[in-house]
Amino acid sequence: MKQRGFAVLAACVLPAAGFAADATYVDSVGTIHSPAFELPVSGLLDGETQAALKAAREPQPQDSPPPKPCPSWAGAGRSQMAAIRTCEAEAFYASASYKTMRGQFDVTITPQEIGGVHTEVVLPAHGVAKGNAKRVLINVHGGAFVGGARTLSRLESIPIASVGRIRVVSVDYRMAPEYAFPAASEDVAAVYRELLKTYKPANIGIYGCSAGGLLTAESIAWFVKQHLPLPGAIGMLCEGAAYWTEGDSGHLIYNVSGQTLGDNPYFKHTDPNDPLAFPARSRALMAKFPRTLLVSGTRDFALSSVVYTHSLLVSQKVETDLHVWEGLDHAFHLNPALPESREVYRVTVDFFDKHLGSQ
Repeated sequence: MKQRGFAVLAACVLPAAGFAADATYVDSVGTIHSPAFELPVSGLLDGETQAALKAAREPQPQDSPPPKPCPSWAGAGRSQMAAIRTCEAEAFYASASYKTMRGQFDVTITPQEIGGVHTEVVLPAHGVAKGNAKRVLINVHGGAFVGGARTLSRLESIPIASVGRIRVVSVDYRMAPEYAFPAASEDVAAVYRELLKTYKPANIGIYGCSAGGLLTAESIAWFVKQHLPLPGAIGMLCEGAAYWTEGDSGHLIYNVSGQTLGDNPYFKHTDPNDPLAFPARSRALMAKFPRTLLVSGTRDFALSSVVYTHSLLVSQKVETDLHVWEGLDHAFHLNPALPESREVYRVTVDFFDKHLGSQ
């Protein structure tokens, strides 16, 4: 039996805009059935943003022939991953987008072993601000727990270090397929333990985007398990404390039907109800979280994870800021050409400046 009516999205669109009155329905088990539809660029985006998005969609001029495509992560064996990541890093450093970011944000990047883990320490070229002398941010990068070290990590770390005039330590944690959960949590904890020898916990912040957003939450869960003092504040950008395929947004933006947690090699043997892997599984654990910043976009496939995490934290009376940008997709702020990206940098810097200790 069909329950006639409009879905949440379709209810806001009248038949005159292209939906027949009975085109969308909810069946008896609550599944929404809707025909394919086109979603144009949001009319709420200003001209500068629309121009930047258009430029990102168009082929970029090349100073030299484009490099050969790197082999895919999909199905790659452990022995192949080092070469794949090296290939990706070389292409990334030669890309126009990375060169643009380095031109906009003047920083130094220094490799450093911290707690036995490889990291990159990113410092503003004009020095750390006086108020940040006793503060540090830990970045845990995105990349699906398979890639992103020294590539996406730089897109996440460079603007924050420059705009905030603060030291950022980006962790090159162990990833799949060579390693599995909880290897990344262990590495972040090793770096954190070492930094605690120099910095007060209240003066340390942790943040990351996508897989790094989830890893930020996992790190807090791991610190609780290890009885470590918690950092002063954290930021989960473009992901929350639940896996991204679970909510509405993954289905609306990608058809994730049939995907399982085991499709991600990092979580292949992980219990989906383990709060150390997915802290949203435990309200008691979420109640222990420090002040939290959450960032997403209305076209982010991880939006559901972000807003669900926000609702859990609010229910547990954790001080939480949620920012959602209209018409923008997953990890949009990694494109520095977008005005909204600059807003994300400022929001992030201001959040940590407000909530971290400085003495």
